[in-house]
Amino acid sequence: MRGLLILVFGLWAQAAMAMGFALHDVTRLAEAARTALGPGTTAKAETRHLSLHCASCTGAPTIELQIGRLTDGTESRVRSGRTTLAALEAICLQRNPDCRLSALPAGPAIGWMSVYALGGGAGATAIILRDGDLLTIEARAADRGAAEDSARRLLQAVLPLIVGPET
Repeated sequence: MRGLLILVFGLWAQAAMAMGFALHDVTRLAEAARTALGPGTTAKAETRHLSLHCASCTGAPTIELQIGRLTDGTESRVRSGRTTLAALEAICLQRNPDCRLSALPAGPAIGWMSVYALGGGAGATAIILRDGDLLTIEARAADRGAAEDSARRLLQAVLPLIVGPET
């Protein structure tokens, strides 16, 4: 019996160490997100999804923030260097020849952002991974600069709260 308890507590401790994001309910971030984008920003929040729009902001950005899971091995391949940012950018370029990809500082998480032309405007997509948790931010705006700027402002405001501290 004692051995079983030691095993259970050992597994419990391992699970606690790999907890992913510190925050999974983004409804608490709606006000900080609206403030980060600027006056006139509207927000619609659900537990793992936040939609933002600012018609009066430069480029009239629309942003979707979503928390989910990605356990296909991407995170470990990127962390280990088996999948490089150059390889990720090559995949992005196959989908859109205008795509540019760069690393994002994300504390204990890993992340990157792609910026690309999109119809009559542009888009920016940020991907953040930590222990299988996935944060996706997709910004659409009138031009590349506005899409990237709005995604980066939102990331700056909410990323530390979602990712949490080093463990």
